[in-house]
Amino acid sequence: MKNLMIEMPFDDDKLHEECGVFGAFGHDDAAALAALGLHALQHRGQEASGIVTHDAEQFYAHRALGLVDETFSKKKVIERLRGRNAVGHNRYATTGDTLERNIQPLYADLSFGGFSLAHNGNLTNTNALRRNLVNDGAIFQSTTDTEVIIHLVATSKKKTIVERMIDALKSVEGAYSLVALTDGQMVGVRDPNGFRPLVLGRLGSTHILASETCALDIIGAQFVRDVEPGEMVVINEKGVLSQRPFGDNQSRFCVFEYIYFARPDSMLEGRSVYDMRKKIGAELARESPCPDADLVVPVPDSGVPAAIGFAQESGLPFELGIIRSHYVGRTFIEPTDQIRHLGVKMKHNANRAFIEGKKVVLVDDSIVRGTTSKKIVEMIRAAGATEVHMRISSPPTAHSCFYGIDTPSTEELLAHRMDLEKIRDFIGVDSIAYMSIDGVYRATGEAGRNKDNPQYCDACFTGEYPVRLTDHENSADSAKISHLSERLQK
Repeated sequence: MKNLMIEMPFDDDKLHEECGVFGAFGHDDAAALAALGLHALQHRGQEASGIVTHDAEQFYAHRALGLVDETFSKKKVIERLRGRNAVGHNRYATTGDTLERNIQPLYADLSFGGFSLAHNGNLTNTNALRRNLVNDGAIFQSTTDTEVIIHLVATSKKKTIVERMIDALKSVEGAYSLVALTDGQMVGVRDPNGFRPLVLGRLGSTHILASETCALDIIGAQFVRDVEPGEMVVINEKGVLSQRPFGDNQSRFCVFEYIYFARPDSMLEGRSVYDMRKKIGAELARESPCPDADLVVPVPDSGVPAAIGFAQESGLPFELGIIRSHYVGRTFIEPTDQIRHLGVKMKHNANRAFIEGKKVVLVDDSIVRGTTSKKIVEMIRAAGATEVHMRISSPPTAHSCFYGIDTPSTEELLAHRMDLEKIRDFIGVDSIAYMSIDGVYRATGEAGRNKDNPQYCDACFTGEYPVRLTDHENSADSAKISHLSERLQK
């Protein structure tokens, strides 16, 4: 009987960032830099990766399903990607199937020459734009929202490629951090709300664009600054030109980047992600202490910084009470119920010597469907814990994200279906507490959340969406999100 490849249970109940982007302009080893940068950004997308390069004559591309190491580990692959300019992309699909034709960076031969585009984010009016383009004769090669931007660029009546990109982006709604490569220049741009991150770096005379600063660190590049919301940077042999073609908008950076998505060693919007998570953990300890507990245990790996902050603030010992194997991602074994259950211990195992007979505080960053948390609590109790208390370093995730995060439907989210008492019973803990929304803002240095004009995008917690959900409002399934539309910020 043929063996099947199944995802491990602990990977099924986390939110996933859609994509990571990387660009290098003006380096003899541009493709190798892009591969290294994508390796550092692997956490932002694990389904597929691709690199497109350009030399003086033409564009070269290599894209494949799988991880970066699997795709670009062979020397001959990098050698075929000739040129001093490169753009790369890691994919975790929120729109479009997991097919080779959807792997980015996308490429097209347009009237002005070659055009390659890598996109982190999610457009919210794709269907309407796509329908109009198809009616006008456009032929789509993928099912991604990113290709809509390419067609809008292709059909723009403006003269230069930069003007065409500006013209195209004025038609789209939603979240985008883009890196585009054309003949002789690289363009980076963030949407006016700045939902997703994009940073500018420099390695000697080489200019770098990347989703996070950890991608700069891996190649030894210097962080220059964040690309600001609504800003477009055009990079060519003359240097970097900045412009703001979309007017002034208040930043609504995704606050969940600080809580979970970004790598802890990155700097985003001038803040250390690791330090931010420790501050969130400390704020959580002040809001929801557990003074009778014996120790604080993080749910690895993403819960570690918040657990450190919680332990330091509460004066409780911090212990690695759950040990994670970093060498198990998937298993090539029969996906029976029994094997799936054993798969939990293949990925995580309780450190019994530190748990047995103890009152344990488990700290995690979020709860999605609750299936993972339930299994972790069962594991801790089986290891002999006398009490298990759970503290979550984010507010309840009760609403779907439409700006570039792969979330289940709202109805699948545990916090949407249950109140705190029912969640406690479902997870099987003695107590549970979430971080308050104001507590998250206090941890970022704010006095609290400005209800009239929030400083971040926190729609997954509050259901208040900064940008219209046009596709969903117009869909036949709109009744399912009517409760979201009622709270939509116009």
